[in-house]
Amino acid sequence: MKVLVINCGSSSLKFQLIDMQTEKTIVSGMCDRIGLEGSVLNYKKNGEKIEKKEAIPNHQKAVSMVLEALTDKKHGAISSLQEIVAVGHRVVHGGEYFKESVLVDENVIKHVEDCSALAPLHNPANITGIRACQKLMPDTPMVAVFDTAFHQTMPAKAFMYGVPHEWYEKHKVRRYGFHGTSHKFVSQRTAEFLGLDYHNSKIITCHLGNGSSIAAIKNGKCIDTSMGLTPLEGLIMGTRSGDLDPAILDYIADREGLNTKAIVNILNKKSGVLGISGLSSDFRDLLDADLKGDDRAKLARAAFAYRVVKYIGSYCAVLIGVDAISFCAGVGENANFIRGMIVDHLEFLGVKLDTEANKVCGKEAIISTSDSKVKVCVIPTNEELVIARDTQAIVSQL
Repeated sequence: MKVLVINCGSSSLKFQLIDMQTEKTIVSGMCDRIGLEGSVLNYKKNGEKIEKKEAIPNHQKAVSMVLEALTDKKHGAISSLQEIVAVGHRVVHGGEYFKESVLVDENVIKHVEDCSALAPLHNPANITGIRACQKLMPDTPMVAVFDTAFHQTMPAKAFMYGVPHEWYEKHKVRRYGFHGTSHKFVSQRTAEFLGLDYHNSKIITCHLGNGSSIAAIKNGKCIDTSMGLTPLEGLIMGTRSGDLDPAILDYIADREGLNTKAIVNILNKKSGVLGISGLSSDFRDLLDADLKGDDRAKLARAAFAYRVVKYIGSYCAVLIGVDAISFCAGVGENANFIRGMIVDHLEFLGVKLDTEANKVCGKEAIISTSDSKVKVCVIPTNEELVIARDTQAIVSQL
């Protein structure tokens, strides 16, 4: 059984073809710069990298190129599209409509469209990808897997903002959370890796990358997470500000002559560690600059780690203790210096860092000492596998 996983962005399309018998990726790749000059399809099969430069004016063309690549006689992986039993689509925002993954129909697409105002850069692109696949693979089931679904178990006291209740009733203003497929995979794998009972455990997952979020997971259910109505809330990130005083918007609007949309754009794209450092959103660049004596790069790293520590501490209180803390995503899996900065502040929990074990990059590992009261792990995330698993589970019932 082979499942195709599609992740459409506004100008990109990432894909993986996964063999569900082994849960191994057969082919993975990306169409980049869709609708722009210099568009290209890159994909990898058995370590072989193939590049195809061609105009990709829209997502339907991108999907067509992906399907052609998969069935290519020389570099392809399947003899026919009939080998693909279903397509799993990453959809960023499902609002309160979707608490789990669903088979796509017109009603589902309508609800995804209804949530587009909450994710204007992502949901429309996600729908475009679904429509393109439906046109080119009309007899193949499509499944939507939502970034927000895993967090729908949060209680109202965790997701409700201190704003007029009418805003929630009329406009669904509340915390939704994102990176749900990552937090789901990493929390489940953490329990398996450590021999914990997932449904009787307290786990904090730290998805740290250019976009970063933390989740508190009790007995297999998310009870709180750092991102909010949009992915802008929470941690300081690569280019996103994270938590701030909302009065800053009015204050800067008056002094810089900017409207709210312009300010929010700055908070999304020019803030975070990029804004603090004035240098880069890449933590490798910040490390190099810090080592050369750049004070703002040093400050950016420290501010990022500090915010992570604050959330971990608050989630320990929410969970009333913690069994394990796991790091994942680009920074969490590879930036051992950032992990070290964070874990060193968790001594009050009885956490002890194994500095040698913490040198690991991109591999599963326990990075706390054997006598640490809380286990700290690196667990590489696999969001595509979660999408494929959910897709397989749904189509197997058809």
